[in-house]
Amino acid sequence: MMKYTKLNFMMSALGVIIYITDLIVDIWVSVRFFYEGQYVFGVLTVSFMLFGTIVVQCFSYSWFKADLKKAGQESPRCFLLLHCLQGGVFTRYWFVLKKGYHLAFKDGSQTDNFMEEQIDPHKEVLDRVTDLSMLRLFETYLEGCPQLVLQLYTFLGYGQANFSQYAAIVVSCCAISWSTVDYQVALRKSLPDKNLLNGFWPKLAYLFYKLFTLLSWMLSVVLLLFLNVKIALFLLLFLWVLGILWAFKKQTQFCASMGMEFLYRIVVGFILVFTFFNVKGQNTKFPMSCYYIVRVLATLGILIVFWVCPLSVFNSDYFVPLTVSIALTLLLGIIFLIVYYGTLHPNRSEETKPDEVDGKSVQRDCRMKYFLME
Repeated sequence: MMKYTKLNFMMSALGVIIYITDLIVDIWVSVRFFYEGQYVFGVLTVSFMLFGTIVVQCFSYSWFKADLKKAGQESPRCFLLLHCLQGGVFTRYWFVLKKGYHLAFKDGSQTDNFMEEQIDPHKEVLDRVTDLSMLRLFETYLEGCPQLVLQLYTFLGYGQANFSQYAAIVVSCCAISWSTVDYQVALRKSLPDKNLLNGFWPKLAYLFYKLFTLLSWMLSVVLLLFLNVKIALFLLLFLWVLGILWAFKKQTQFCASMGMEFLYRIVVGFILVFTFFNVKGQNTKFPMSCYYIVRVLATLGILIVFWVCPLSVFNSDYFVPLTVSIALTLLLGIIFLIVYYGTLHPNRSEETKPDEVDGKSVQRDCRMKYFLME
């Protein structure tokens, strides 16, 4: 039986600290943009924040309703009010930290009789932690990734950055790194039929694979924005639409309602703009290979265009270091991808089984059966 340990509690506490820090820095950056008269950047920053948090609150509230309905209870109106006030994530963190503290640090003898109540408190908290990890993952890609692109664009374009922008870049990178690894660890621990992501090296390899491929692509998008904003936005929109169509083609079954399923597929399409996402329980070797082959070709194409047609609006002092950084991070990302899947993946000894998936099964008690990011 999986248990919620002291290490899990400290991870949850660190998660809420990063969440609050990320929120404060985003507000600080947006206020700074407006104060300096950069209204477009300020509006974009606020828009990214609202887009991410509204989507996250929608999923959080729908999960609260589903859990209460499963338990034969009605959804209190205060839950709806809390989510309208953007407090859904904080409510979940409060539950996890309050109940998790008692399980991790207090006498666990009370939990030994959970069979009498037909409720395992450790599993309940672990499921809540997994829900939180998934919500943070959504917010990271819906809000954190666009924010990071925007901060890199303003930094490279204007050649100077204030402390708030440096803080935003660092915090965004930390949030992306944390949410990616934390989600994998929490999810696998909540699914008894999945192998755990144990050990330092598998987590490190997975972190570097995701982080390096993400940074390379974000820097490439920033270069494309300097070339032509309309072309860059069209490319991103085109990739988003392709991702949504891919999710529809795979007929994902993450949500119980069609409305939330449609929203989920929109979110999947957005995430696919930045990183690979396994949307259904099928072997991902071929689609993942195609995805990163296209990513490499697109990145090389952008770099070639900038070497052939250098831009006067771009600070030339950054060009060579930036080009090297894009190529190096992409190469490192692909290397860590191969190392992770080749030698460190938890299922490397079970190659005949289908890959894990990014959604849930409505027939299973665990919400995350069909959602395992690869």
